[in-house]
Amino acid sequence: MLLNDAADLAQDQLALFITAVVVFALLIGSFLNVVILRLPVMMERAWRRDAQQMLESDVSFAGDAGSEPISLAHPPSTCPKCGHRIRAWENVPVISYVFLRGRCGQCRAPISMRYPLVEIATALLSVVVALQFGASWLTLAALLLTWALIALTMIDIDHQLLPDSITLPLLWLGLIVNSQGLLVPLDDALWGAVFGYLSLWSVYWGFKLLTGKEGMGYGDFKLLAALGAWLGWQALPMVIILSSLVGAVIGIAMILLLGRDKNVPIPFGPYLAIAGWIVLLWGDVLSGHFRLLSA
Repeated sequence: MLLNDAADLAQDQLALFITAVVVFALLIGSFLNVVILRLPVMMERAWRRDAQQMLESDVSFAGDAGSEPISLAHPPSTCPKCGHRIRAWENVPVISYVFLRGRCGQCRAPISMRYPLVEIATALLSVVVALQFGASWLTLAALLLTWALIALTMIDIDHQLLPDSITLPLLWLGLIVNSQGLLVPLDDALWGAVFGYLSLWSVYWGFKLLTGKEGMGYGDFKLLAALGAWLGWQALPMVIILSSLVGAVIGIAMILLLGRDKNVPIPFGPYLAIAGWIVLLWGDVLSGHFRLLSA
């Protein structure tokens, strides 16, 4: 009887924990949509301001004149077609999209399906992390990494850009997390950051010297350095192999099924992010399989 009561209590606590993770992750997913949409715009405007100051020019760029200052918090979200300000009840993750049938509450213009998909993906991946690590500090750290990787993936898909404002804090956060050995010893994390950056940096320059072309961007170096800071230098070969496999499979599928031009550049950041997340959760299992295959 006592064992049954303890099991029921544990199940209730787990259900409460997962429910809390889902609700909070949906809210985070809504915020990630803002980051994905606005951060590249903020960066582009900052680059233009820097260029004007460097050139000591008062010439304004197209679209900048009279444009409202933008940040992650301001201005409030509006419909891009009619300018209708999104009210609180219209901004509830997933639920509002379903209730409004995917359309603006004012002009009925269609709303991109990507917004609820990002929210749902954030919730699902967060639940996987919570189930893997349980109610612990490691779960909180892994959730922060997961959310950052989602934002980086979507921004890189849209703009072929991995913002320093995400990758560099992620690198430092990995070192801070591992200062207490939460995932790997600090020495492994430090050298993971170093080797993560230098490995892709070397590939970049080798490819450029041989072909005269740039095979990847500096953001990829920084992202792999950040993953090395979180997962340790021992995980880097696995991350690189997995990201290459994922990239090859998705790239071939896009060419064969969607008719994508093979000469069009494909961002590598999403594949690094996917591989890093997989290694975060199941790295020990995968390393065991790699050892068996190489034996």
